[in-house]
Amino acid sequence: MSKIWERLYNGIIKENPTLIMTLGMCPTLAVTTSLINGIGMGLSTTAVLICSNFIISLLRKFIPDMVRIPAYIVIVASLVTIIQFVLQGFVPSLYSSLGIYIPLIVVNCIILGRAEAYAGKNKVIPSIFDGIGMGIGFTMALAILGFLRELIGNGTILSNGSSELVKIPEEIYTPASIIILAPGAFIVLAFVIAAMNKIKEKHGMGPAEVPDYTTKEGCAGCAAASMCAGASPVKEAPADSLQAKAESAAKVEAPKPTIPKAESAEKVEAAKPATESPEKTETPKAEDAAEAKDSTTETPQQNDSGKETKE
Repeated sequence: MSKIWERLYNGIIKENPTLIMTLGMCPTLAVTTSLINGIGMGLSTTAVLICSNFIISLLRKFIPDMVRIPAYIVIVASLVTIIQFVLQGFVPSLYSSLGIYIPLIVVNCIILGRAEAYAGKNKVIPSIFDGIGMGIGFTMALAILGFLRELIGNGTILSNGSSELVKIPEEIYTPASIIILAPGAFIVLAFVIAAMNKIKEKHGMGPAEVPDYTTKEGCAGCAAASMCAGASPVKEAPADSLQAKAESAAKVEAPKPTIPKAESAEKVEAAKPATESPEKTETPKAEDAAEAKDSTTETPQQNDSGKETKE
């Protein structure tokens, strides 16, 4: 039972998808022009969250890891189609008001994030309550934004275009129409997040922080790091290991230059006479000595008078 309450508290307060983790900003900023639109989008997303967490947790052991993301998208797309037909049939005014943002629930990072981070790794009951907690937190954030933007920008409460529950007379209050426009969405969201941080600080909880991805921590400082496949904290390598790697790299010898085959053959042939045996080197000396001996022998020669003389 404690785990169920922990899942609800986690989705509503601790990890509120809009005010803490700032996920699903596209529908948050686009459809919160009125309280009805915010509640309608929040409840539609909550229904998809609960059903998708239930189905994905039920099939988590049968879905191959390599195709889990496409499988999650197929499941979510089927559920969104059902929700779209229900809204179109029973609440056509809300369906036309939300427009394209209903089909875009398929790629809402809140749904895919909870499927990847929790439902695909946990049992069915906790996954269902995780979807309920996240859905309630998302609906509450959209309802607050829609209420403030409608009240400040239009001077009405629960207006559907043709009628409204409360309307402030223009003699008392002149609506600030910029709050209904795109800049007003960012302004109101900033004030709501600031108020949420103040409440958390009062209760001893840390404020919402945007992770700095330029630090050595990298994805380890992100609150949604568990949603990324294979994400792991980036640890700084110790100084000793870095120094050892540098020393080993310095000891590596440079590669020896290779000698072409033709040049190596010529060098071997040129080096052969220097390596001949002593017997071969003595042969030319013996021949030189014999020639010198023959030159010293007397050779008879005849002069003009026919006498033999010796040189």
